[in-house]
Amino acid sequence: MAWSERIVTRDGVRLVCRDRGGLGPPVVLLHGLAGHSGEWDATARNPSSRYRVVAVDQRGHGAGERHPRDVWRAAYVADVIVVADRLGLRQPVLVGQSLGGHTAMLTAAAHPERVRALVLVEAGPGSGDPSARVEIGGWLDSWPVPFTSREAAVRFLGGGPVGEGWAAGLEERDGGWWPRLDRGVMVDSLAENARRSFWDEWARIVCPTLAALARSSIIPPHEVDGMLRQGPVTQAVSIPETGHDPHLERPGTLHTALSDFLDGLAHGKR
Repeated sequence: MAWSERIVTRDGVRLVCRDRGGLGPPVVLLHGLAGHSGEWDATARNPSSRYRVVAVDQRGHGAGERHPRDVWRAAYVADVIVVADRLGLRQPVLVGQSLGGHTAMLTAAAHPERVRALVLVEAGPGSGDPSARVEIGGWLDSWPVPFTSREAAVRFLGGGPVGEGWAAGLEERDGGWWPRLDRGVMVDSLAENARRSFWDEWARIVCPTLAALARSSIIPPHEVDGMLRQGPVTQAVSIPETGHDPHLERPGTLHTALSDFLDGLAHGKR
C-alpha cells in the first residue's frame, strides 16, 4: 500500500502528512526532533489493513513549514488535533518517538477524549534539562553541511539503518545534500523541555499507553520507574540491541510490539 500526500494548514503553517490508507481505526505517527515522517517507513511497511496509518512532517521539519514562528509545545499539540480533524481521524492512536512522543503525550493529556491510546517510543515526561538546547545546537553545528553525497551523510549520521533513516530526510540541491530544517527552530523547539518536566501532564493521561524503550535508552531508570508508578502505562517493552532510534534500528521488533498493542486494543484487552 503506497503513501499518499495530504496537506494540512493551520494558522498559515503548512503540515505535510503521508497517508497510507486503511479502513480501520487511525494511527498517527510523529517523528522526533530534527526528524521526518519517512523514518516510520520500515516500521509501517506492512501495516494491517485494519488500521489507517498517517505519518506527519511536523512544523519546522521535513516537507512542512521550515520557519514557523510558534514552536512552543502547545503549537505542536494543536497541529495534531487539526490534522486529526481535517483528515477525519477519529480518536487516533498516537505513536511518537522522542520529541514526537512528547507531543503525543501532551496531546493525550490536554485532549483525553480525542485520543484512543498512546505509544511512547523513547519518550517520557522528562526532568527539565537546561543543557539540552546547547547540546542539540552543538550537534547540529557539527554537521558538515552540505554533505558531499548521500553516502557521506549516511556515514556521518551513524551508518547502517540509523544513518540511512536520517539521511532520507535530506534534500539534494546546489550540488550537495542539505537538512530540511533550521537550526534555530530546532533549538527553540526544546525551550520548554529545557525549563521543566511534564509530570503533571503525565498524571492527566487516562488512555491505554505503551512505553517502548530502547535497550540503551536515554530515558533515565528513575524516570521509567516514575512513569510506571504514577502514570497510565499498561504495557512496557524493551527493544533489544537499540539506542535512541529503535524505529530505525529494529523496526520489525517495534512493529511487532506496536501490532500486539493495537490488537489488544481491538480485542478489548486494554
